[in-house]
Amino acid sequence: MLATTTTVDNYINGQAVPPSSNDYLDIINPSTCAIIGKVALSRHSDVNAAVAAANAAFPAWSALTVKARAAIMLEFHALIRSHANELAQLIVSENGKNITEALADVAKGNETVEYATSLPQLMQGKIDYVSSGGVSCRDRRDPLGVVVSIVPFNFPFMVPHWTLPIALVAGNTVVLKPSEKVPLTMYKVMELVEKAGFPKGVVNLVNGTKDAVTSLIDHPLVKAVTFVGSSPVAKSIADRCHSWNKRCTALGGAKNHLIALPDCDAESASSDIVVSYAGCAGQRCMAASVLLIVGDENGSEQRELLHKVIEKASAIQPGTGPGQMGPVIDEPSLNKILGYIEQSEKEGAEILLDGRSWISRMGHTKGNWIGPTIIHHKNKSDKAMNEEVFGPVLSVYHVNTWQEAIAIENANPFGNAAAIYTSNGGHAEWFTRRVRASMLGVNIGIPVPREPFSFGGLYGTRSKYGDMDITGDGAIEFFTNRIKITSKWPTPTVPEYVMGVEQQQQQQQNEQGMGGGGGATTVDHANFAGRM
Repeated sequence: MLATTTTVDNYINGQAVPPSSNDYLDIINPSTCAIIGKVALSRHSDVNAAVAAANAAFPAWSALTVKARAAIMLEFHALIRSHANELAQLIVSENGKNITEALADVAKGNETVEYATSLPQLMQGKIDYVSSGGVSCRDRRDPLGVVVSIVPFNFPFMVPHWTLPIALVAGNTVVLKPSEKVPLTMYKVMELVEKAGFPKGVVNLVNGTKDAVTSLIDHPLVKAVTFVGSSPVAKSIADRCHSWNKRCTALGGAKNHLIALPDCDAESASSDIVVSYAGCAGQRCMAASVLLIVGDENGSEQRELLHKVIEKASAIQPGTGPGQMGPVIDEPSLNKILGYIEQSEKEGAEILLDGRSWISRMGHTKGNWIGPTIIHHKNKSDKAMNEEVFGPVLSVYHVNTWQEAIAIENANPFGNAAAIYTSNGGHAEWFTRRVRASMLGVNIGIPVPREPFSFGGLYGTRSKYGDMDITGDGAIEFFTNRIKITSKWPTPTVPEYVMGVEQQQQQQQNEQGMGGGGGATTVDHANFAGRM
């Protein structure tokens, strides 16, 4: 078992293992900037050890039935539920989320664990007779081998569990690389992995930064890689994996647009908009970034909606309790967000709600605090209107027509999520058919697909690189090879004394090339078996 400690080592072949270099990085509480532990910085030799352990465990693990693997995952699901509060407290301390958001982080991750326990029913293959010549086709799903999951800081529990449960029940063994900023949560999870009964080597954890990531991608025994993070890194990882002919799904950043029509319900829409852009301090790829208000800027509906958004965002208090908003992850992130606000002022935008007041309110040296911020832009080309801020900042822009709203949304290089606020189903249908994003919401500003639906941005945009989606049936496809088997067996000669009259007549007709109805048998020209 892992010792209760603030030193986060690697977890390889069922035990805690210090890094070969003996180098560690400080773990910082973003609420206070206090050092709360240290995390291992792994090198190539550490990665080799983890991959070797996973590779050695693969034959026995993959030989189990899907049902047997799912049974262990079911135990894991129960353990997560019983340790949810403890895991959530770790998330609060290392990530800064409020406790409600941290519990949701755990619950949403455990939802994918639950989904994975259903794989015995979901991974069944198909079989069919495809030719009159007795040819049948069937398929099955085989695991890939050792797979790697590289995850970000913003959801310390949920994002690792987008991949870990499905990969494991599908029969793969896993090496996980958590964010070095939030390693405590998944280190604790390794205790639950042991208690659930996963054999040694099936789940391994390697901590570190770029050296560890590069070694994992390049390792010849690693068959597939998943990544969630920034767009430049996602592209780099996907390109590197594909240069090795490895399967990869790499989800990048986002610039999610909310479009509010005059007929939307201002009360419910405003609450949802605030939760979308300010929840988790805006540090999620599904967070609202731009609010496009359609119609006359001076219309009563538009004024009411914007007023309510400002009012509700202004009421948010700093902290990690329920309903409060925590800090951003670190000082570089804070400075980046401040830079976007300052740049918007220079570009002539109006700051309707200024979260910079939280810095003096909380004390800059005591944490990475910045409050909800709302910027009213006059120019759609402003920097904050077009780049990913990844903080509690909402850019507001007024448009006159539906077409203008669609043009702005579709012009952005990302294709992650978008939402429409309206009371009219026909209006919603018009927008959802035209918006260029992969995950769409109707009166829901955080349109995260729940299992069994898959999560992933739009191909060909900066939100998604590589192959397939990261959860649901997309993950089943990603973590398995679909093996197709075509079979034909010689037709046995049945003695006449065991055949009935009708069977004898049918055999005679078959030998003469006749169908049961007396007509000529249709020749299966698509059947290549035994013919040239």
